[in-house]
Amino acid sequence: MLPARKVSKARKRKRRAHHALRRPNLVACPKCGVAKLPHVSCENCGYVSGDVALSVEEEES
Repeated sequence: MLPARKVSKARKRKRRAHHALRRPNLVACPKCGVAKLPHVSCENCGYVSGDVALSVEEEES
């Protein structure tokens, strides 16, 4: 079965207007200042909140 009518470029592009990628929201880590995602531990220093910190292993090179 074929479509009844051709979908125009404008109509197709209006439908796909919400498919664009959005940049992630980054905040500065209060301890070291590196950009990180909110509500996530810092990859640089392991800081989570005032009383919690995760240990971060350093890479051997």
